[in-house]
Amino acid sequence: MRNGDVSFWWHARGGFPPRRPSLPGPAEADVCIVGAGFTGLWTAWYLKQAEPRLRVIVLEAAFAGFGASGRNGGWLTAAMPGSRDLYARSPRGRAGVLDMQRQLQQTVDEVAAVCAAEGIDAHLVKGGSLSVAFTPAQHERLRETLRADQSWGLGEADVRYLDRSETVGRINFPNARAALYTPHCARLQPARLVTGLAEAAERAGAVIYEATPVSAIEPHRACTLFGDVTARYVLRATEGYTAQLAGQRRTLLPMNSSMIVTEPLGDGLWREIGWDACETLGDEAHVYIYAQRTADGRIAIGGRGVPYRFASGVDHRGATQTETITSLTHTLRTLLPQLDQVQIEHAWCGVLGVPRDWCATVSLDAATGLGWAGGYTGHGVAAANLAGRTLADLVLGRDTPRTALPWVNHRSRRWEPEPARWLGVRGLYSSYRLADRLENGESPKTSLLARAADAIAGAP
Repeated sequence: MRNGDVSFWWHARGGFPPRRPSLPGPAEADVCIVGAGFTGLWTAWYLKQAEPRLRVIVLEAAFAGFGASGRNGGWLTAAMPGSRDLYARSPRGRAGVLDMQRQLQQTVDEVAAVCAAEGIDAHLVKGGSLSVAFTPAQHERLRETLRADQSWGLGEADVRYLDRSETVGRINFPNARAALYTPHCARLQPARLVTGLAEAAERAGAVIYEATPVSAIEPHRACTLFGDVTARYVLRATEGYTAQLAGQRRTLLPMNSSMIVTEPLGDGLWREIGWDACETLGDEAHVYIYAQRTADGRIAIGGRGVPYRFASGVDHRGATQTETITSLTHTLRTLLPQLDQVQIEHAWCGVLGVPRDWCATVSLDAATGLGWAGGYTGHGVAAANLAGRTLADLVLGRDTPRTALPWVNHRSRRWEPEPARWLGVRGLYSSYRLADRLENGESPKTSLLARAADAIAGAP
């Protein structure tokens, strides 16, 4: 079994793309973007579509898509990257939150449209998403989620309850009790998307420099070993790697998430399992999983593993812990006992950016020329596209429905200093794991331990 080497997705696409040159020396631009993941590349592409004459430079520490954009679960989901209740405290209130939800839903189709226009084959299939309950407590939380969604104005066209029969008719889980289904999600191959997006941004005229780490971001300036890039606007799009920048150690917490992928399943197994619509798959556990049926007939499944490294440390090659691989393998075979003899071929991990209040933001300070977007808490594949369009609007001074969304200029407080940060995160996830074990009985009540952990974490 392969462990690391960034991710399975890169090997599945045939290897890493040819490397681009580093920044050759000091440079000037109209817009300098730090980070060549989904956020930075979408921002560059939309800027060049709107104003082709803009000089746009993208600086990347490794290569385009090296971070979460090339390692994630491949969910193009309209899930809200944060708490609806917190976003509703913005001036537009609940109406702004519902507007943001609708724009995220439209974003799923927007990404598909750009892929078609730019010839990006990202294996995108809009099959919707299932969140499955396997215990009585999970079933009750699923019902609570449905009631909450309905209270926010979402209807049958947005989210639908599936009983056991409907659930196993889609995916044959022996122990499923019920599920929620939403059509606003697509499966995709993230490394293929980010590679195609980088090439599309270059065709539009943006310049991407790789192997160019940025050590600090200052007003109108990005500092590198090869020289500084000065620009009217400098946009930070570093997501889970933000803590490595000077002065940003406590801005976003780099949360670790790990994945495994099976060998290709035979036709007989797929007939037994189903999953014909290629829905993305999650569950209602506290330490939840996320999964997809890949284009080449595998199952890729992910979860938190070891959630956080001391002092906001991040990995370099994507290798994950043996105990995490064992845990994810056990979870997969528990959910689908049909896979008992199926081999795991690849494991990897990456980091995602988590704000202290779990709410993503898109911001621009016109006085300093500094902008940023991120903190998607694991929902970044679609949210990064909407964020990129929004950043482009802000840079161009356009008043659009996107610039009025509640995440624009949202401020989250900073994370606690170490060792409180490490102790807190490890303690919370230990509590969630214990709560999942306690809920394996027939009680429909969510563990008080999990509710206490939610309150302490401030999670949505």
